[in-house]
Amino acid sequence: MLESLAVFPPLAAAVIVGLFGRRSLGDRASQLITCGGVLLSAAVAIWLFVTVALGHNPHTVHLFHWFGSGTLQVDWALRLDTLSVVMIGVVTVVSSMVHVYSVGYMAHDRDIPRFMAYLSLFTFMMLALVTADNFVQMFFGWEGVGLASYLLIGFWYEKPSASAAAIKAFVVNRVGDFGFSLGIMAVYFIFDTVQFDPVFAAAGSKVGMHFTFLGTQADMLATCCLLLFVGAMGKSAQLGLHTWLPDAMEGPTPVSALIHAATMVTAGVFMLARCSPLFEQSPLALEVVTIVGALTAFVAATIGLTQFDIKRVIAYSTMSQLGYMFFAIGVSAYSAAIFHLMTHAFFKALLFLGAGSVIHALSGEQDMRKMGGLFKVIPKTGILMWIGSLALAGIGIPGVFGFAGFYSKDMILEAAYQGGAVGQLAYWLGIAAAFFTAFYSWRLIIMTFYGSPRADHHTMEHAHESPPVMLLPLTVLAAGALFAGWLGYDHFVGEARGEFWGASIYVAPGHDTIEAAHKGPEWIGILPLVVGLLGIFLAYVFYILKPTWPAAWATSLSGLYQLIYRKYYFDELYDAIFVRPAFALGRIFWKRVDVGIIDAFGPDGIATATRSASAGFSRLQSGYLFHYALAMLVGVLVLTTFYLILGGV
Repeated sequence: MLESLAVFPPLAAAVIVGLFGRRSLGDRASQLITCGGVLLSAAVAIWLFVTVALGHNPHTVHLFHWFGSGTLQVDWALRLDTLSVVMIGVVTVVSSMVHVYSVGYMAHDRDIPRFMAYLSLFTFMMLALVTADNFVQMFFGWEGVGLASYLLIGFWYEKPSASAAAIKAFVVNRVGDFGFSLGIMAVYFIFDTVQFDPVFAAAGSKVGMHFTFLGTQADMLATCCLLLFVGAMGKSAQLGLHTWLPDAMEGPTPVSALIHAATMVTAGVFMLARCSPLFEQSPLALEVVTIVGALTAFVAATIGLTQFDIKRVIAYSTMSQLGYMFFAIGVSAYSAAIFHLMTHAFFKALLFLGAGSVIHALSGEQDMRKMGGLFKVIPKTGILMWIGSLALAGIGIPGVFGFAGFYSKDMILEAAYQGGAVGQLAYWLGIAAAFFTAFYSWRLIIMTFYGSPRADHHTMEHAHESPPVMLLPLTVLAAGALFAGWLGYDHFVGEARGEFWGASIYVAPGHDTIEAAHKGPEWIGILPLVVGLLGIFLAYVFYILKPTWPAAWATSLSGLYQLIYRKYYFDELYDAIFVRPAFALGRIFWKRVDVGIIDAFGPDGIATATRSASAGFSRLQSGYLFHYALAMLVGVLVLTTFYLILGGV
């Protein structure tokens, strides 16, 4: 079936290259096989988008019966509706560009086949997730993405920081995944099935139903939705479960682009959009999603202002933009969230791969304080980074043309304003985040490409533009950052959105904030552009006209600056609350329970007693005849005494 070619070629490539790449195929063949597999999937994905989304032909392809236990029957099927084919297209197009880019970026790495196999495995797992027809199949892809991210973040495992980052990402995501697994169990408990269609069809009939837990009454749908949201928080790095995200920058730059642009971090957004029939029945869950998303957007944007690692700045930008997507879902603007997911994939992958081009030019340097003056050296990369930053800041001319983020982010903010009191709180936090986003984006551009070179003379002498194999993917992504918003606006959030999305997204009557946004006051949509331009202007003032101001402000506001620079001390707090007590408890069980009790009275105790007894008996073997005669005499006396006493009794 042709539809299967959108999903399984990356898996086949990962298996072939993973098993035979290093010994039999070699670097070049491994690159060709993995790139070919994902490019084939991308080609089929485009065909599916035209056929399913534009041709209004949603359908499900049943592949095989997976397993069954009682009433739990799970098939493996490919659910192909507008939501899934949009995601398939985003994942495969961005992933294919990352694969091609990696041919140049990882050219001198010693483990190219392993890296390419991991990339393809990651891509397949994400495709399995977005094509799932039931919660268990989705959970398979969900966990597979987590495994692949662990392998990719820790790819340079000889670096202790990379290994620690991989473990941190894996452990933090397990917290969210535990919530997701409980959510799936709750779905099965409530609906007696894990198939999407019957669950979504019956969601309305479960409104107001409660269950008893530990003596308290809990709303069934709210509990189910909140548990699913915990899973989304972990995978999409929402505030509280976000600490793994910046550390993931320890992986190679193509990994950063793949994880932070179109795959792992967007899984939570997709899952909530897929579950829109459930969330629409729980106002409490939607409010929680809105508040967490808005706080994430704001907090991450503030942290981005203070970072100096070029990749970490972009990473916090990802976290902030994910916050926008989440509060869009919270105000029922699901299509706006997916629209921003799509446009964000292009410009964020462009920014990450552009940062990789900068790092490549400077022989591995990532600190922006050691850059500057690079536009003359790598002008093509500079232009492409400009395009990505303009799209991220949401710059455009209303009614004429705008970069991708101009259309999608502004629609989220306009819809949020129509979402009641909680939505308006999200709007104003989003406006503040938009200002910070524009400021730190141009802080990055200016510190990297303008001013006097701050790198050492040797590094600047050898700085060079990236090869065509790296610039070509950047160009493709730049085209998306330029035109994706303009081309997709009408279908995703405009007049054609109802027919385009069909039944893949459900919005309850009275919840259509996108419709309300189109009729709202004009200033609501203009304000994000105004604050974006203001942020760019202030970055120009701070880093071009008055370059001493940033240090002066950091000194005068040292307390606030340190709070933000240290990322609100989340890592230190978690270390004090969870990590150190866990190590202390583990040490107690190790030293006192395992060694002090179990080993002391178990295997070690028996062994010690055996050795002591053996040593005692060995001392009887003296080799002197009179010792043995005495022992025999004593033995005879003991036996005689025993029998005399026994006979007397």
